Amino acid sequence: MGNIEAFMHIQGFSAIAIAVILGLAAMATGIGFAILGGKYIESSARQPEMMNPLQTKFFIIAGLLDAIAMISVVIALIMVFANPLLGGIQP
Repeated sequence: MGNIEAFMHIQGFSAIAIAVILGLAAMATGIGFAILGGKYIESSARQPEMMNPLQTKFFIIAGLLDAIAMISVVIALIMVFANPLLGGIQP
């Protein structure tokens, strides 16, 4: 297998890996926000006087949950523009 074929294989498999990474991150974030929002609404309905302290904690956790998706986007961008797997191909 030549260098060009190896390059094409690595790029193809990297594209599949990027799609899986971004898809799983989007699903995990969506499920996490759904659970977080549901629990916030449920706890606010049970104890309305705790709504403001819970809202603060809700936004902190939402920010941390969104950071997971941003980290996966950074990993995907590294795989697109500076693929470390291509360093193994000898000229």
